[in-house]
Amino acid sequence: MDPRRRPPKPSHRNHHLLKQPQKSSSAAIRRSPSPAPKASDALPLPLYLTNGIFFTLFFSVAYYLLHRWRDKIRSSTPLHVVTLSELAAILSLIASFIYLLGFFGIDFVQSFIARASQDAWDIEDEDETRFLLNQDRRPAPCLNSSISTSVSRFMDPPAPLPSQDDEDLVKSVVSGDIPSYSLESRLGDCHRAASIRREAVQRLTGRSLAGLPLDGFDYESILGQCCEMPIGYVQIPVGIAGPLLLNGCEYSVPMATTEGCLVASTNRGCKAIYASGGATSVLFRDGMTRAPVVKFPTASRASELLFFLEEPVNFDTLAVVFNKSSRFARLQKIQCSLAGRNLYIRFSCGTGDAMGMNMVSKGVQNVLEFLQDEFPDMEVGGISGNFCSDKKPAAVNWIQGRGKSVVCEAMISGEVVEKVLKTSVSALVELNMIKNLTGSAIAGALGGFNAHAANIVSAIFIATGQDPAQNIESSHCITMMEAINDKKDLHISVTMPCIEVGTVGGGTQLASQSACLNLLGVKGACRESPASNSRLLAAIVAGSVLAGELSLMSAIASGQLVKSHMKYNRSIRDMSTVTS
Repeated sequence: MDPRRRPPKPSHRNHHLLKQPQKSSSAAIRRSPSPAPKASDALPLPLYLTNGIFFTLFFSVAYYLLHRWRDKIRSSTPLHVVTLSELAAILSLIASFIYLLGFFGIDFVQSFIARASQDAWDIEDEDETRFLLNQDRRPAPCLNSSISTSVSRFMDPPAPLPSQDDEDLVKSVVSGDIPSYSLESRLGDCHRAASIRREAVQRLTGRSLAGLPLDGFDYESILGQCCEMPIGYVQIPVGIAGPLLLNGCEYSVPMATTEGCLVASTNRGCKAIYASGGATSVLFRDGMTRAPVVKFPTASRASELLFFLEEPVNFDTLAVVFNKSSRFARLQKIQCSLAGRNLYIRFSCGTGDAMGMNMVSKGVQNVLEFLQDEFPDMEVGGISGNFCSDKKPAAVNWIQGRGKSVVCEAMISGEVVEKVLKTSVSALVELNMIKNLTGSAIAGALGGFNAHAANIVSAIFIATGQDPAQNIESSHCITMMEAINDKKDLHISVTMPCIEVGTVGGGTQLASQSACLNLLGVKGACRESPASNSRLLAAIVAGSVLAGELSLMSAIASGQLVKSHMKYNRSIRDMSTVTS
């Protein structure tokens, strides 16, 4: 064997952790890297002396030049005409400025020199070299880990993208050469477009989006339907309340929320209802509304259209025009309100299993085009005149309803009230009177004669892909409680005239929301009986609100509200260790 040939290197990845043979002293000296040089080592004088010289030079030269330029201005001498001493002063100013700039960036210079020195080491064993370099480049321990964490959160350089093409696209979006909204159509890949847009946002704002998930979501499913210019998705936990025994059937109710105690409280209400034989619900009205506003030259002319629309014969004609917009749209009634030269026309129609806003808007557009032939001087002010009324608290919705109008009731035995709800029938009835009825009246509430219907409605809406903004009118609710059977048992009911839900369209098509609808047995449209799935969903919402009202009112009546929130709605993490 050739003595100059080295033995083969071990193939194991962690071979450098094995015991190394003892090297000669000369080899050890040759292989031991010298301490990394510092930037100050390149200076001919001590660092403090060099700094003093350049600081003095910078300010003295600046003072000299300012005085010279002041004299030139007073003597009307051109500033660009400089003497030899002034030229030397300018060069000295530039040199001292460059030094001071480099001095403030000396950590960067030092790390650069150290890295270059490490790369120049002549070490024969490449694996050992890699190990040594990795050891030397480990970050030094920080005395305050919270400070390092907060700094790195904002100061880390942007992560490299998978390809140079993506990097070029990010730079184009940042510079404004490519509009962010056009990435999907330009690339044909929604996930890639979201990734590029996300990186561009981080670079434009200088803020990290590390906690916002990107992967694991089907961005194709929201294109042109649910959300524009996505950069990720928000995670909301989904809890299960139930079983809710409603109309003889059991339902496990999904609730997406970040409020502690909400699911647990609703679940307790479901338990009380189940133990008392269940709840019963009735849907007594179903119609989505849209109310355009039209304008005429005179109020008398506007009233002519009002009389025209109130004629039963004309309604039949308009219903035919309206219903052409969809095979599910069915015009139910038209209500008008006159305000000067403006006429507000509130159309109400059935929309099948869809929530129906787009459907009713298409039908209204058809009717307006038809009316303009009969009333050519009619001017359409807007497809929506707020007489609908959508996503706003309004008395017209509270009185006449919008969407699904549902009443849900249950008889809770006195034994269940005491054992499960930990209170009494008389206490619940009294509290409901002074809180939900009298208290809300004093507050001037509009449809808010309840304890917390919006909590349950919002949680179910988010879980099942409904429009969260329609929680405003969907949470209109009046809670009634009465003592029955010689005041031994409790009768409780919730009346909700504006539950606006659908099982097709919008966010119901997304995978997570679709799964929650499937859990309730109301996924998609019901072909055998159109609108039955959306109506059942509205009944489940009302039943869940009934459970939530029953449990919260019991907690307040028994004085357990604050205690339960301190136990279940408080973080157990030590917030002093969490970086803001």
